[in-house]
Amino acid sequence: MSVRSMDDEIQPDHVDVFESLRPRLEAIAYRLLGSAAEAEDAAQETFLRWQAADREQVRVPAAWLTRVLTNLCLTQLQSARARREVYVGQWLPEPLLDGDPMLGPADTVEQRESVSTAVLVLMERLTPTERAVYVLREAFSYSHAEIAEMLDITEASSQQVLHRAKQHLAGERVRTEVDRADARQVVEEFLAAATTGRTEPLVALLTSDVLGVGDGGGKIPARAKAFVGAEAVAQFLRGLFRPADSKRALIGGSPDVYAWTANGNPAVVVAVGDRLVGVMALELSDSGICAVLTQVNPDKLGRAQRQWAASDHGEPLLAAW
Repeated sequence: MSVRSMDDEIQPDHVDVFESLRPRLEAIAYRLLGSAAEAEDAAQETFLRWQAADREQVRVPAAWLTRVLTNLCLTQLQSARARREVYVGQWLPEPLLDGDPMLGPADTVEQRESVSTAVLVLMERLTPTERAVYVLREAFSYSHAEIAEMLDITEASSQQVLHRAKQHLAGERVRTEVDRADARQVVEEFLAAATTGRTEPLVALLTSDVLGVGDGGGKIPARAKAFVGAEAVAQFLRGLFRPADSKRALIGGSPDVYAWTANGNPAVVVAVGDRLVGVMALELSDSGICAVLTQVNPDKLGRAQRQWAASDHGEPLLAAW
């Protein structure tokens, strides 16, 4: 790759080219890394590479930038695996709230599914190359020939890798899609059940094998192991939604609770004033709520916080709770 001196001034039209592609690049990086902050960093590093490159040798900027970004993310995934092994408690991806451009294209089921919280968790089981091929092909419709060139593999290898990735994910995906109005209804029913003080209404909404996971990252108390099963998850949620002075002290005030969508899922958003303190995604199957995935690690709420503060989120379902 030929480069220019870092002292060379990048031309405004070259900045415009990159900025026009930045949302797509960040959307790819988010799906690859599961981290909004790391996706932003990967896109910025790609810009620095673009700034230093001999752009006269770049025939198709979008392809060049996607290749650079993808390979930066592959390197990042190698180190991320090591960090996951020492992560405190359960790991969940950073949530993205409805309307965030980092969610990327959402025209097909595959595109919407690839950014759901549960699938991002499942993709952690894939090798970096499997994850890259799956994301580029399923979520962004790159051809196997294009993917092969980006990853320095053969086209046949790209097809085989995609097949393996789909096999790893196929048995786990039971997600049911809902529109925004239905998502609000799901959250309303969920909160009504969760605040009764009884487990029975919650159990009725959950699947028998429902999974409950919380990510506090060692910053906010969260169970180190997942809850499994309707009764166990319902008991946990009953306690979680029981108001207490100790909880208010932990989060710095009385929370408001909103119905929202995050990563395409119905979501419970908890805020103290304009400060976001938690996002609980509700994954659905035909049988009910099959996963309750709660992000309360403040280090993973930065982008969602910025979007939340800038949005008109209306009236909470539970005020000063």
